[in-house]
Amino acid sequence: MELRHLRYLVAVVDSGTVTAAAAALHVAQPGVSAQLRQLERELGAPLVERGPRAVTPTEAGLAVLPHARAALAAVEDARDAVAALRGLLRGRVAVGMATSLPDTVLADPVGDFAAAHPQLEVTLREGTTDELVDELRAGRLDVAVLGFPHAPPDGLDGRVLVESPLVAAVAADDPFAGQAAVTLDELAARPLICLPRGHGLRAALDAALAARSLTARVGFESGAMTLLLRLAARGAGVAVVPEPALGAAGVAALARPPVAVPITPEIRTRLHLVWRSGGPGGPAARALLESLLR
Repeated sequence: MELRHLRYLVAVVDSGTVTAAAAALHVAQPGVSAQLRQLERELGAPLVERGPRAVTPTEAGLAVLPHARAALAAVEDARDAVAALRGLLRGRVAVGMATSLPDTVLADPVGDFAAAHPQLEVTLREGTTDELVDELRAGRLDVAVLGFPHAPPDGLDGRVLVESPLVAAVAADDPFAGQAAVTLDELAARPLICLPRGHGLRAALDAALAARSLTARVGFESGAMTLLLRLAARGAGVAVVPEPALGAAGVAALARPPVAVPITPEIRTRLHLVWRSGGPGGPAARALLESLLR
């Protein structure tokens, strides 16, 4: 059994097809198939089922995959450790960011880190908070910037970057615009414009409403914060957003920007830099975390 056998198995399972795996590995498709069959012969069991559209792991394949991933990761860690002794950072690091966040949150620090370490492959993935938490726990992400109403969930550590209240953003001529504050009962009676489920901000809103036996009447959902605020400015409903979001350039430049009205009782959301408990695994990921924390 050789490392390339394990690498091909993991690539085929992750890519879903032998063709996609071969493209990702920059090798010929027959070579991938041949190496996979050789591994199956050596282990004495089929590792994948070749369907008409996709390849899926068999029971034996599922049993082998964790060991294959661990072996490949150990090899990369060994290479990274030697590179670290030589004062180099190599390998790859993966960063996650909630889709609702402005691109300025990570563009400069991640871009600067990538420029300072050209031998590193730095990737950035967007998604909902729930999706990225799963990616962190599975080891497919090293760090992420996510919103949670309280502390990060089990298995993750983090540091609070920003804490801010949620506000009701409405058109300038909306009845709420002249109020000193909006109650949760009033919010529940209006069509809301908010992030989809799976985002930390939405979880904070739903939890606050549920504590009063209320549910949100959602009229519009989007992961793009600027779109939510533009809809609110047009009178399409009440957007529930973090207070700082109204200062975004694309919102402040509107001819009639939305008005922010405090929510009572206050709902607060926190933006966290998060990572797996115990810290990222390799030297490059640890260096990235240290850079972002600075």
